[in-house]
Amino acid sequence: MTPSRRSFLRNAGAGLVLTGGAASIPTLDPLAGQGIAPSSLPASLPPPIAALKSMKDQVKPITTDGRRARIEQARRLMTENRIDALMLMGGTSLAYFSNIRWGGGERLFALILPAKGEPFFVCPAFERDRAREQIAISPFAGPFATPVAGNSDVRTWEEDESPYQRVAEGLRDRGISSGRLGMEETVHFVFSDGVGKAAPAVSIVSGTPVTAGCRMHKSNHEIELMRLAAQVTITAYEAAWRALEPGMTQRQLRQLIDTAYTQLGFPGEVSVNVGQYSALPHGSIQPQTIHEGEIVMIDDGCVVEGYVSDITRTFVLGKPTDKMRQVFDIVHRAQKAALETARPGVEAQVVDAAARRVIVEAGYGPDYKYFKHRLGHGMGMDGHEWPYLVRGDTIRLERNMMFSDEPGIYIQGEFGVRLEDDMHVMENGAELFTGQSASLEEPFAKS
Repeated sequence: MTPSRRSFLRNAGAGLVLTGGAASIPTLDPLAGQGIAPSSLPASLPPPIAALKSMKDQVKPITTDGRRARIEQARRLMTENRIDALMLMGGTSLAYFSNIRWGGGERLFALILPAKGEPFFVCPAFERDRAREQIAISPFAGPFATPVAGNSDVRTWEEDESPYQRVAEGLRDRGISSGRLGMEETVHFVFSDGVGKAAPAVSIVSGTPVTAGCRMHKSNHEIELMRLAAQVTITAYEAAWRALEPGMTQRQLRQLIDTAYTQLGFPGEVSVNVGQYSALPHGSIQPQTIHEGEIVMIDDGCVVEGYVSDITRTFVLGKPTDKMRQVFDIVHRAQKAALETARPGVEAQVVDAAARRVIVEAGYGPDYKYFKHRLGHGMGMDGHEWPYLVRGDTIRLERNMMFSDEPGIYIQGEFGVRLEDDMHVMENGAELFTGQSASLEEPFAKS
């Protein structure tokens, strides 16, 4: 996966070193690369962390039938958008439709899904066996809407051959010598350009109406996985908060949260920013120590069966200032205004406007001066995906869309407050999976 800005900043601030031109080798020591001496943490886990139990038994994996339903929806959208075939390469959309996990690189591995007829794969010859292993657990291994033989069509190319010719040949064999090929949006230009030159009569068009058209509408199963991911994250955050003591560094708090995720059974990450650095929406690489009376902001989430959470909590150890309380209250009201506005039929930009209006009318304006970013982003298998709650996005919300709801006020040189929860659009409104934070002193009590 391409690292997010937040994970980049997290790693940059964690004391990662380069030796001899290569990254230092990870070890099983959880403090490796964190710049924390092992003796600086207790020999045993703090009680709130030690008490956590695995939640993995609550996971229900996505089924092959579920992925076949996604493929049929993709084909319906291809027909509606006059797209004759869709090309997918390594990344989220490939995994979403096929359950195939394939890394990037300079060699073309692709799934071409026609609107009608059998899909086919183009694969480096030396990767054929590895590809067949994954195809065997994909929706293409057995009965399909258009029958696909157990030995799915895998077209290989040697190192001195053109993979683009294999794509062109497969399209011609399916009667798409002059149609429209939808390109998944994360496919690098070098690959789409190569296909375009090998099949000059084929029009290369955006595949986003298909991929986004499928992925931004979550099934009930996907919603439940994301609900669980949110619950895991808030549980990890709260346990770490209860174990937190003044004088700890941001890295030590990160380590508490990392350990909490391990106890709960899921991979996760977190960024931590303290005091004036909380006024930078995506934080700072500067080392920071947590003192009483200072703002602490924690952000990010975990992954459950490929689906993510994204939650931010802002709090103070001890007593916040009156100004901190005032800003928290404004952001809290803005988040609630967005939640009350979100419902099917409302334009995405209207939800952003509802939250921004609260902040600006409270004196923290105009526009992006203090609330520096959009209200939220779509969520699913990627932490940020379509659609976006931002001015100019006129798409109308629909049932089972998922968003972050994350207004913030950032006062340069002082502090920032952001409240972020995962928001599910329902039939007649919207819900937050984890409920609003109650206060700076009690961030995990629901208001």
